[in-house]
Amino acid sequence: MYRFSPLFAILALALLALPARAEVLLIRAVEENASVQTPSRGSSMDSVRSRFGEPREAHAAVGEPPISRWEYPDFTVYFEHDRVIHAVVRRNQP
Repeated sequence: MYRFSPLFAILALALLALPARAEVLLIRAVEENASVQTPSRGSSMDSVRSRFGEPREAHAAVGEPPISRWEYPDFTVYFEHDRVIHAVVRRNQP
C-alpha cells in the first residue's frame, strides 16, 4: 500500500497553481504590447521605411527564400524578399 507524505501533497498543489500564474503573465505581456504599432503582414520594405523610418539595424537576407530582418527600438520586422512576414515586439526588461 502506498503512503503519501505531506510534502507530496504540497508539491502537487504547487504544480496545479503554475498554469494560472503563466496565464496572468501572458495577459500582461499582450496588454503591454498592444500599444506598440508594427507593420502589417504583406507590407513592402518601402512602406515600412516610410512609415517607421530607417531601422536601427538592417540584417542581410539569408537562406532561400531570402529572409531579412530590420530592428527598430520597440520591434523587429522579418521580411521574405521585400514583404513583411512577421513583426515581433520587444519585451520590456525589468
